[in-house]
This record gives sequence, structure tokens and C-alpha cells, in this order.
Amino acid sequence: MIIELMRIYVPRVKKREFTKAMGCLVNPIQGQPGCLGCRLFQSWPRQTGLYIEARWESQEYLIHYLRSPDYKRLLLLIELSATPPIVEFFNVLEIHGLDLVEQARSPSG
Repeated sequence: MIIELMRIYVPRVKKREFTKAMGCLVNPIQGQPGCLGCRLFQSWPRQTGLYIEARWESQEYLIHYLRSPDYKRLLLLIELSATPPIVEFFNVLEIHGLDLVEQARSPSG
């Protein structure tokens, strides 16, 4: 699985329209082949940061998306960021949940 994390900062005066425009991209991203989920959220307490997180089944699906018109629209939008955007891709080899917490908190862990 690959996790894409994009962080942008928008001026407070444009936050509402920018958030709306970014929100319109979430459903098309989720509709891409191989997308396991996509969400938009804002940073706290400094609420000028917006994040898009997308999860992909494989690098092949991610590359297909990076070449898509939907990603081109996203790139055009993030160019309006108040500071340079940060785009990161994480290649996840293992996923754990509460099982890791349980293991760490057990007396023998």
C-alpha cells in the first residue's frame, strides 16, 4: 500500500473557497482504480493547513492516478498555496492495529 499525503497552506481569506475546491476533488480521487480511500482534513490549531490523504493498493495504481486529469487539477490548485506545498509518498510494508498496542502493553511485550 502507498499513502500519499499532501499539505498546503492557504490564506485565511481564501480558506472557504479553497476548502470547497479541494473537497470537490475527493470523490473523483476515490473513484480512481486502486484507490483505497481519500480524505481531506485541516490542521489544528493553525487552521490554514489543509491535507489530502489518499491510500493506493499499489505503485502502479498511484502512477496511473498521477498521470490522470484529476491529478492535474489538483496540481493546479495546490500551486495557489501560500507556501510551497509538501507532497509525500509512503510505501507501507506492514500495517498493525490494536494488536500492536496489545502486544506492547502486555507484561511479556
